[in-house]
Amino acid sequence: MNCSLEGKHALVCGSTQGIGLAAAEELALLGASCTLIARNETALQEAIRELDTSLRQEHDYIVADFSRPEELRAIINEYVKDKKIHILVNNTGGPPAGPIAEAAEEDFLKAFNQHLVCNHILVKAVTPSMKAEGYGRIINVISTSVKIPLRNLGVSNTIRGAVASWAKTMANELGQFNITVNNVLPGFTSTMRLTTLMENLAKKGNTLVELVEKNMVEEVPMKRFAAASEIAAVIAFLASPAASYVNGTSIPVDGGRTGSI
Repeated sequence: MNCSLEGKHALVCGSTQGIGLAAAEELALLGASCTLIARNETALQEAIRELDTSLRQEHDYIVADFSRPEELRAIINEYVKDKKIHILVNNTGGPPAGPIAEAAEEDFLKAFNQHLVCNHILVKAVTPSMKAEGYGRIINVISTSVKIPLRNLGVSNTIRGAVASWAKTMANELGQFNITVNNVLPGFTSTMRLTTLMENLAKKGNTLVELVEKNMVEEVPMKRFAAASEIAAVIAFLASPAASYVNGTSIPVDGGRTGSI
């Protein structure tokens, strides 16, 4: 099975921590040169040092804030003028938790811009070089909520579903150019976002974080949370030549928690 990414260039969003950083590390191990995107330049500089360079990979980074789509558009359009991109990993931190009935209209607009609009800006910027190279992999890290909505994540459930539909439509249009578009749906994963969610649930329920964690683990058939590297492994496979005929799918990586086939 050919999983080599030597000679390929990956653009990885939200890549200073959690799943984004783990994905960049895995892609680099397979030989890809990685461009990391996030808003914290110091964290980006630190993340770059974590990436493998044993196959002469050349890593760099872009400082961008996804709450400002027009700034992202200008930055990425300038960057791709002399860069060929083969792999795009769309990964952005999710909206704050809360019931959908309590969400403000502005919450939906903000999340829509940070997720779907920014994803679309990046795809439009990188697809010309993917078409020219005859190789493209677009991987969106979203959520198992596109299968079954998650409790207390009203805005996230709504926006993630929109991204999944957008991605399926994009897959139908770009497949003819040997560009695949797929979604990875992480379950409970040991990241800072999950820690924050558990802390908020504990505070709201006036209980201990440890009890919240115990109850969440019990929902997972494998009785543990995922490591970020386990999500990254699926991202790396989808980015590889081995996944050449996987297109338009949404793949849960959740230890079996999602209650649908």
